[in-house]
Amino acid sequence: MATFLYQLGRFAFRRRRFVALIWIALLAVAGVGAATAAAPAADSLAIPGTEAQRAFDLLDQRFPGTNADGATARVVFKAPAGETMKDPANKAAVERTVHALRSGSPQVDRVADPYTARALSKDGRTAYAQVSYKVTGFELTDASKDALEDAAKDGRDAGLTVETGGNALQAIPETGATEVIGIAISAVVLVITFGALIAAGLPLVTALIGVGIGVSTITALSSTLDLSTTTSTLATMIGLAVGIDYALFIVSRYRAEITEGSEREEAAGRAVGTAGSAVVFAGLTVVIALVGLAVVNIPMLTKMGLAAAGTVVIAVLIALTLIPALLGFAGKRVLPRKARKARKDREGREDRESAAAGEPQGRPATAAERPNMGTRWARFVLRRPVTVLLAAVVALGAVAVPAASLELGLPDDGSQPTDTTQRKAYDLLTDGFGAGFNGPLMLVVDGRVVHAGQSTKTAAARVAKEVGALDDVAVLTPPTFNKAGDTAMLTVVPKSKPSSAATEDLVHDIRSRSTGIAHDTGAKTLVTGTTAMNVDVSQKLDDALLPYLALVVGLAFLLLMVVFRSVLVPLKAALGFLLSVVAALGAVVAVFQWGWLGDVFGVEQTGPIMSMMPIFLVGVVFGLAMDYEVFLVTRMREAFVHGERPGEAVVTGFRHGARVVTAAAVIMISVFAGFIGSTDAMIKMIGFGLAVAVLFDAFLVRMAVVPAVLALLGRSAWWLPGWLQKILPNVDVEGEGLRERLAADAGGPDASAARAPERV
Repeated sequence: MATFLYQLGRFAFRRRRFVALIWIALLAVAGVGAATAAAPAADSLAIPGTEAQRAFDLLDQRFPGTNADGATARVVFKAPAGETMKDPANKAAVERTVHALRSGSPQVDRVADPYTARALSKDGRTAYAQVSYKVTGFELTDASKDALEDAAKDGRDAGLTVETGGNALQAIPETGATEVIGIAISAVVLVITFGALIAAGLPLVTALIGVGIGVSTITALSSTLDLSTTTSTLATMIGLAVGIDYALFIVSRYRAEITEGSEREEAAGRAVGTAGSAVVFAGLTVVIALVGLAVVNIPMLTKMGLAAAGTVVIAVLIALTLIPALLGFAGKRVLPRKARKARKDREGREDRESAAAGEPQGRPATAAERPNMGTRWARFVLRRPVTVLLAAVVALGAVAVPAASLELGLPDDGSQPTDTTQRKAYDLLTDGFGAGFNGPLMLVVDGRVVHAGQSTKTAAARVAKEVGALDDVAVLTPPTFNKAGDTAMLTVVPKSKPSSAATEDLVHDIRSRSTGIAHDTGAKTLVTGTTAMNVDVSQKLDDALLPYLALVVGLAFLLLMVVFRSVLVPLKAALGFLLSVVAALGAVVAVFQWGWLGDVFGVEQTGPIMSMMPIFLVGVVFGLAMDYEVFLVTRMREAFVHGERPGEAVVTGFRHGARVVTAAAVIMISVFAGFIGSTDAMIKMIGFGLAVAVLFDAFLVRMAVVPAVLALLGRSAWWLPGWLQKILPNVDVEGEGLRERLAADAGGPDASAARAPERV
């Protein structure tokens, strides 16, 4: 592996114009594809294997033309104080609005008049018109959305309060200025880390190119593959973070090789051969975690994972090829001015003294006399491993405590910002009719196969009687039958809000009663609707969490065992990850469910944590956590393989890697934190969760727990049974094979031995 990547790095350096041209061409092609692509055909929300999805499919078959999965909107009216919606002037304004809704777009299927549908509150001040469309929310044209908004304006002009809810107005989430701030912070960190603008700019430029290619490709394929808008946002989030980090490690290793005396092309080859190996395996862990989301069998989540994984693959390829090519263009300007001057002076001095001395060139001897912060921290941990380990574990455990109170659900309009029309409509309906009107349930009674003496009507009547007697039911509409008379549809309005535990319990109660009804009558009753779909999604995600965790952690464990040729190091990496992810979940619960520091992070409405958050956090954070494990511990393994004692290897790993890993973590945190400013509740929560997870994993687990555990384990940390030694392939991540080949090519002892890591 290292030898192949070494050759690839040198090739990219030599053929830099060709390599750069290839990537620019790919960016141009992807950009043209995105610019000419049709709008997404739909935002696929099908959840195979769930009762709610089976009910939707049955409605499409038995009630043709109802568009069960079509977009919906609720236009909510409220009369001024002292008036009611029955006043002639207000009624006339509503009728005009209903007429405008019906005639405003050919995509409108039907509009329910509030007065004929009896959609007036008890006090008469609130009413709503239900708008159903022939197409899904992402198939609505801008003209249809404009017509909906214009109709609402007509009602406002008459003096009414008019707000619109529903999924017809769903739009691409906005992230605001905080995303730009996150990138700006990344730029500052890079400048501080490298001390040279050229070196700092390379990771940013290449990450933006990679994200540009990835997101443009997603946009170009979104119509064909029915990709959701969240897919490109997630790809941007992860692509920026890993793209900057991977380039950072390659550039950092290149600068180290240049400083140690290598020629530029040789330095590029060595950087890609060593740090590039770590990039490949770190990228593989992220890809495994993202692709593994397919086991949940939720198409939207699978597509999100595959798209983000594709962006990670692009980031890895760019780090291995475009970075060495751009390093060729940059020349020695990747070094700070002082370093360039010192290197020039040293080269001149060595030229004058070369032949007589006959000694291998290497680093200035004073380097070891000026230990950096990473060296000092590693030595501190080696002196007090138990104290550091206990402190880190206790801190993470304390933050993880709120995770015990985790409540799962899916966001609805009640989680929207308070200044949006969707949230205002949600609140108006809650005040006028009750919270349950924002998430009605739909019951489908399939009476095609009933027992002798039974009928669809008797089965539907039985369902209405038993469901209507449940405590949390506010309203139950009479059954509506299809033309064949073999299927009935009923609407249930809960008393509680859609995302509450009480509504979830109601869904389970109805389903448990339907089992008895089916036994007695033969008719099957299915519960569906957005709220029921959310309940099913949550259950599906809960059921998939453990198998997913076993699959991802198991595959990554095997991969890390190949990388480190050790059993205990991968085991420690996996256990450390569990600490960080549980602590991150605790922080998410504290902020988004309990409301702690809610004002700081823009959380306007607390509630259940998004159902996919645990499994998503497990997948993404595991991949990203293994990045730092690979980058940091690979350098330790490299030092150990080349003869250092276990403690010395830990110090060497921190001396070379701590500064860069710290910079990479700060960059990744700032990128993820930039998405906390999103108007979309899901994106906001994901951004916060990933940011705190990286914070905990990089600074507490990898910087504290890892060296403490390695110090306690000593040589046994690198133990591998003999039979595994024979089975596992040797991928040469440390570059040992590369060093031997370079020494053989030079016709003498390994030239790098003279500049092997110094004993401490």
